[in-house]
Amino acid sequence: MKGELDILVRRMVDGRIFYHEAVREFKKVFVLTVLRENGQNQSRTARILGMHRNTLARTLIDLGIKGERRPPQKAAA
Repeated sequence: MKGELDILVRRMVDGRIFYHEAVREFKKVFVLTVLRENGQNQSRTARILGMHRNTLARTLIDLGIKGERRPPQKAAA
């Protein structure tokens, strides 16, 4: 894995990608991957990422990721 990361970093440097762009893109792909793996469930995704649900929500907004809105589910009687 480290070798793959070294290659990726080298490509980014050679391609003149700035640090802040690289960090933002990594965060976006990382969060989106975990979110998809959890069926867009933000609470579960936040728990897996080790952050509070509200922090994840702010991160999604900051990264320009629009979450899928589902209607609220009624509690079982």
